[in-house]
Amino acid sequence: MKKLTIALISGGISSEREVSLNSGSQVFEALDKSKYTVLRYDPKTDLPKLMADAAAIDAALVILHGPYGEDGTIQGMLDLLGIPYQGAGVLGSALAMNKLAAKQLYESAGLPVAPYLCVRQMDSFDGDACIETLGLPLVIKPVSGGSSIGMSIVKSREELGDALRMAFEYDSRSVMIEAFIPGIEITAGVIGNDRLEVMPLIEIVPGEGYEFFDYGAKYTAGATQEICPARIDEALAEKARHYARVAHEALFLRGYSRTDFILKDDEFYVLETNTIPGMTRTSLLPQAAEAAGMSFAQLLDRLIALSIEDHQHRRTA
Repeated sequence: MKKLTIALISGGISSEREVSLNSGSQVFEALDKSKYTVLRYDPKTDLPKLMADAAAIDAALVILHGPYGEDGTIQGMLDLLGIPYQGAGVLGSALAMNKLAAKQLYESAGLPVAPYLCVRQMDSFDGDACIETLGLPLVIKPVSGGSSIGMSIVKSREELGDALRMAFEYDSRSVMIEAFIPGIEITAGVIGNDRLEVMPLIEIVPGEGYEFFDYGAKYTAGATQEICPARIDEALAEKARHYARVAHEALFLRGYSRTDFILKDDEFYVLETNTIPGMTRTSLLPQAAEAAGMSFAQLLDRLIALSIEDHQHRRTA
């Protein structure tokens, strides 16, 4: 069987560059070299080389996070070059990256979300009115971005200004303010193109010293307990699986995704959907795949196959 030439794209220029490079290295190690010739590209330096090599590339694995990697930018370039790639296309990537657009689509699809406001940097802002509307605590986050970078929990009126300033450092246009919902964090991975399969659910328990699943809790070894399958009953698990499928479809996604929820009083509130979930061996989606009997290498095989399948379908549609 002919080996496929795979473009492994990681690094980039977002604030999540180091996470992306680490994920890319682990993906490179896991890929079966008897099946694939793997060429590595960093968009920070290697875009001309990627363009020059395009005709020889069978598929790409995009292991990028944040702006210019997870927002549809690189996906559009790959579309122009005719290279299949795993996961969402330009539309789905852009929608999922923009938390306001995603919230509106979740609501249109009937999914529960936390009450929220969106503030633009150019607008005047009434903190007292915001607190009167949403209460305290509040969750402040950039509208565009990932890995909880720029996100904070505000417990008093006095903390609000600093939290907004920090969030605007990562999104100069708009910031989302949400009512804080205490509960159990659950994540659900979805894989497939036309037929969607939901991976075993994972319960996320940040360790002491972490108010929520922030950047440190995500990437500090041992900081968070990740329990798979999640410790919830089957009726609730089926509701979460249904919501994960609905979120995936509401954002026009393909290939795979991972949707995060807060569970409170037997209801799941959608937090966000990741179109390029973390892809180290111990990341959440690979953990869920392993619980479903799929090794990290097999998960990568599946994503590559789905990318080629979707590309062929779009070319013949």
